[in-house]
Amino acid sequence: MRRLAFTLLELVVVLSLVGLLMALAVPRFSAMRDSASVRAAMADLGADFSMARQSAIARRTAVAVVLDTTLGTVVLRSAGRAFSRHTLHATYGIVLGANRDSAVYDPRGLGYAVSNLTVTVRRGAIVDTLTMSRMGRVRW
Repeated sequence: MRRLAFTLLELVVVLSLVGLLMALAVPRFSAMRDSASVRAAMADLGADFSMARQSAIARRTAVAVVLDTTLGTVVLRSAGRAFSRHTLHATYGIVLGANRDSAVYDPRGLGYAVSNLTVTVRRGAIVDTLTMSRMGRVRW
């Protein structure tokens, strides 16, 4: 007589092997997702600092980069008005940290009254740091 089905033992063995492989693969996928989110948030943050510097030069006025670490937002302000706002926490699910709440570029594009601003972006176990020097240069 021919069998057309699997035995219970065969099903249990296959399901336990699939479960074991999933247990090994899922942490790697979450680490890749966290790493991609941190990289993308750092690229946006670097672009915000670059836009602030270029806007200060183009407008010939001071431009402030305001960091709200509780909401995870970055706001660019010039002459008391916000002209750009990015919500990095809502977009990427990251946690933003900084040693200062703002940085200002003067009309020449140089950092104004800044002594090495440090911004950290964190998601899960992945952390990246952006540093703005006294001259207004940004590195990450």
